[in-house]
Amino acid sequence: MKQITDTILMIRPVHFRRNEQTAVNNYYQKEFSGLDNQEIQKKALAEFKGLVRKLRNVGVNVIVVDDTMNPDTPDSIFPNNWISFHQNGNIAVYPMFAENRRLERREDILDLLEKKGLKINNVIDYTSAEEEEIFLEGTGSMILDRVHRKAYCALSPRSDEELFIEFCEDFEYTPVIFHAYQTVKGERELIYHTNVMMALTENNAIICLDSIDDIKEKKNVINHLRKDGKEMIPISEEQMNNFAGNMLQVVGKKNRRFIVISETAYKSLDEEQILKIEKESQILTANIKTIETLGGGSVRCMMGEVFGGRFKI
Repeated sequence: MKQITDTILMIRPVHFRRNEQTAVNNYYQKEFSGLDNQEIQKKALAEFKGLVRKLRNVGVNVIVVDDTMNPDTPDSIFPNNWISFHQNGNIAVYPMFAENRRLERREDILDLLEKKGLKINNVIDYTSAEEEEIFLEGTGSMILDRVHRKAYCALSPRSDEELFIEFCEDFEYTPVIFHAYQTVKGERELIYHTNVMMALTENNAIICLDSIDDIKEKKNVINHLRKDGKEMIPISEEQMNNFAGNMLQVVGKKNRRFIVISETAYKSLDEEQILKIEKESQILTANIKTIETLGGGSVRCMMGEVFGGRFKI
């Protein structure tokens, strides 16, 4: 089993903007003043192209699919929430909290990936859970340790415990369940997605332990990571709020490891954290300030890891 891949799915935005339907429980979303939607889309597209260019320059296979003008999908730039790919050829399709995000799911994307070499054995579709207001938003909700077969999930309105356990049974993962919080206007609020407070690489766990308020839950997470030989690189809540937990390790040319992180997140790290990360991977940064501010997600959310094929790019 491999933890990381050299092939990434990314969706080129056509009408990116702040999604009012997700802002109700994504406290990372902010507003820009003085920019209309056309200017916002222009900035987001430039940031998207910059990240794609940097990934391709280091040898990562980036499969770019254009979003469609209709229907209205302002968050399509974050495909990792509605689909995940697995090395046995299975694919999971997930139920989404926001109604306009459900429109991001597209069969034609699977058709395109098959033509490029993806082997699809089964598609496990969890989307009927939306009828019961039950959600699990892909590798936003879950951090997968694909080697040790463990899945980490911070429960939230977008990450249902029973459905998470069902996923773990279907895909043969051991569930590690906890609650993670951020301070919003002096109150502790559940973090909407696990992947803003935690990232796993082949050797490391970048994690905001301070966000796990329950001592038993925190100890359980630490024990699992230690048992599997992960070196923990703790980040603070302030660093988490700058998307320092939202990073992804990928494979580039000559089998080199890169860890992708936004400029905002990188600037929040201290020297010791950077040195630990660089022991394993070369750091690749990108300026996606518009996407982070309005979308409430960072680089990891923009990249759908593709496993299960030999790809013709």
